[in-house]
Amino acid sequence: MPIMDKSYTRAVELLNARIRPQRSNVPATLTTGPKPTLNGEAQLTGVPSISGMKEWLRELGHSPEDINRLNIVHVAGTKGKGSTCAFIESFLRSHGRRTGFPRKTGLYTSPHLIHPEERIRINFHPISRDLFAQYFFEVEEILSKGKGRRPRHLQLYFIFALHAFIREGVDAAIIETHHGGEYDSTNIIEKPVVTCITTLGLDHIQQLGSSLESVAWHKAGIFKPGARAVSAPSAGDAKSMIRARAEEKGVSLEFVKQDPVLPEGTIPLKPDILRTNCSVAISAARAFLEQTTRGEPSPLSDEDIVEGIKQWSWPGRFQIEVEGSNTWYLDGAHNEISLTKAAEWFIETAQPDTAIGANILIFAQITKVREGGPVVECLARALGGYIKHVIFTTYRKNKDLEVRTEEKDFDMAQLHGGYTEVWKKVQPDADIVIEENVEGALEAARRIGEKHGGTMRTFVTGSQHLVGPALQLIKNIP
Repeated sequence: MPIMDKSYTRAVELLNARIRPQRSNVPATLTTGPKPTLNGEAQLTGVPSISGMKEWLRELGHSPEDINRLNIVHVAGTKGKGSTCAFIESFLRSHGRRTGFPRKTGLYTSPHLIHPEERIRINFHPISRDLFAQYFFEVEEILSKGKGRRPRHLQLYFIFALHAFIREGVDAAIIETHHGGEYDSTNIIEKPVVTCITTLGLDHIQQLGSSLESVAWHKAGIFKPGARAVSAPSAGDAKSMIRARAEEKGVSLEFVKQDPVLPEGTIPLKPDILRTNCSVAISAARAFLEQTTRGEPSPLSDEDIVEGIKQWSWPGRFQIEVEGSNTWYLDGAHNEISLTKAAEWFIETAQPDTAIGANILIFAQITKVREGGPVVECLARALGGYIKHVIFTTYRKNKDLEVRTEEKDFDMAQLHGGYTEVWKKVQPDADIVIEENVEGALEAARRIGEKHGGTMRTFVTGSQHLVGPALQLIKNIP
């Protein structure tokens, strides 16, 4: 039966209905070659995300050649994937304005910060809600008729994004992996132009293993013969594994150092981790243009880089919003390496303004793919005694909104007991408040500020699922 309601709202409802409560692991038997025995390797069970992707795209009529013609830059990593993708897109868009190529860029990232259409961008603009609905239902009407297993949430999003990019005729597409690389649903790309690995760390250890060597094996699974590969600096077993996988696939690999062309003191390049991400992006953009403009070489110019940095933005990462005498510091960090960097950024950035007022943390993390206790302890130690007021909350924007799928089984006792207990072990004198929604957490921070000279500096972190609704409320975004 044809789908009658083809509205944007219905498209989002159908996408969200594909979210499953818990991510499965992936089988050791499904790989392009023998998997080495690694220290701290993953528990490889279940169905991999890449399984079924080629068949579903074939049902839509999209061949591997159709996907290859998108001229893809494929990006994996633990930290900085989104900002690196946004930098690559910005540099290529600047080059395109100057030279005519690429004429149209596509950018696929996840998760979204506020609105679902942010995941699929054309020339950095989220696709319109009309196009979102149109392209989604073109995909849904065909795939819903098929037999057997159907795409899950992220699989469907990526299929939908490729469909939109093909229909829109983009001639450069920057694709962020979901989790890992080797078994990730995005890894059906057969001939990317460039593959890219950002900073590595331990995250999703059930899927990727508890050693950096294992993580590197998975992430470098996106390397493809014929595609240039660039990587953020790495060391030890992780660096050796990235090199080994590049050799295995016959790939030219570059470990990127901080690019000397980067201007000093530029706000978009603070903190230093953004300089690393930007340097990786410059190398990726240069490699892309060397591969795609061989007939008429047109390298990335210093002008393209300066303009690319100037126009670059990635909301929710190291973002500062001023609200009268209150200042909000927002970052969607969610693992220990990211949270440590975000805490350093907050302390360094807010330090000059600490004469009066209160320093406050709003934190939420609700997930089954990592343990919350170690993450909370890591953040408490990274912040030291700098923050005395801590507010634990959920991802729910306000009390009137339906509870998100990932929160339905969440026990609020984890905030009252687990997170509070962990924090108190590190900072026994901390003043801890529990709020059941983001709106309540923001109001609590404002009240604390009023009691401390009418000024507060509040650090909002733990997940993009927290930062998104917080930004929406702070900036009154519909």
